[in-house]
Amino acid sequence: MVAALALAGLGGCDASVEQPAASSDAPVTSTPAATTPAPSPVPSAETPTPTPTPTPTSAPTAPTTTPTTAPGTALAAVAELDVKGRAPRTGYDRDEFGPAWQDVDRNGCDTRNDILGRDLVDVGYKPSTRECVVAYGTLHDRYSGDDIDFVRGQDTSTAVQIDHVVALSDAWQKGAQRWDDARRTAFANDPLNLLAADGPLNQSKGDGDAATWLPPNKAFRCEYVARQVAVKLDYDLWVTRAEHDAMARVLATCPKQKLPTSDPVPGPGGADLGSPKATAPKPTKKPTTTNADVTYANCAAAWEAGAAPVHAGDPGYSRKLDRDGDGDGVGCEWAP
Repeated sequence: MVAALALAGLGGCDASVEQPAASSDAPVTSTPAATTPAPSPVPSAETPTPTPTPTPTSAPTAPTTTPTTAPGTALAAVAELDVKGRAPRTGYDRDEFGPAWQDVDRNGCDTRNDILGRDLVDVGYKPSTRECVVAYGTLHDRYSGDDIDFVRGQDTSTAVQIDHVVALSDAWQKGAQRWDDARRTAFANDPLNLLAADGPLNQSKGDGDAATWLPPNKAFRCEYVARQVAVKLDYDLWVTRAEHDAMARVLATCPKQKLPTSDPVPGPGGADLGSPKATAPKPTKKPTTTNADVTYANCAAAWEAGAAPVHAGDPGYSRKLDRDGDGDGVGCEWAP
């Protein structure tokens, strides 16, 4: 009986095992239906990809601004200036640029009178000064567009002043702090950086750069800014961003404005440098010393020593020798 039950149990196991096998074979006939979807729409979605052509169209628009900056123009030169922040004004003093109005070119005339003689018309000179000391003249002032009569004197000389186109203080804050004394003196007396100008306008300018001050006479602004660019390039002075943009803005109105290279001054009386007129008093002898301790009791002694006129910074100069009291740094300007 036990054997019968065992046989019956074995029969039940076989029946339960075969049922899943039969059910798994039945759905095989439905699998071909799943393969019917065709992937034909996929290629159509990838066809728009060959459209990277628009990118080159934006590039050619940039070079259209470059033809306006022709080589040799002031506008082109603006791009050569270094752009930095303004350094502190700490330590600035006018004396850092040497005594005012020296005779750096040794033409026998101080820089102030050189510039007056260059920029004024109908000029008259003080007697016995080798046509150096300007006594009167007329300035066609480029800053204002007005004519200004110049008459030398303590109360009248300030009507016409000599402007540093790039102000000394501005230069100090943009590179001149690093210079030696000789370079600063040369800068302060460089004719390229000097213009005779309306006195009150020069005072109102102060140490302003192109971003903060421009001549009221708009017809002169291009030439004025071009001169500033030339000076800053010559002396490796930098500009601020605002100054750079102001320069570019002014010069964009005159893209053909040339960059000035130099602005020499003539010798006294328009003669060649170092060739005084025959009527000029001739020194009886040359100074025998360059010692800074040398002194002259009066102008007669200075003329006798062949040292007159005596300029500020020269051996023997003192304020008592500047007898006309105009404070121009030139003593014993005419023979006693």
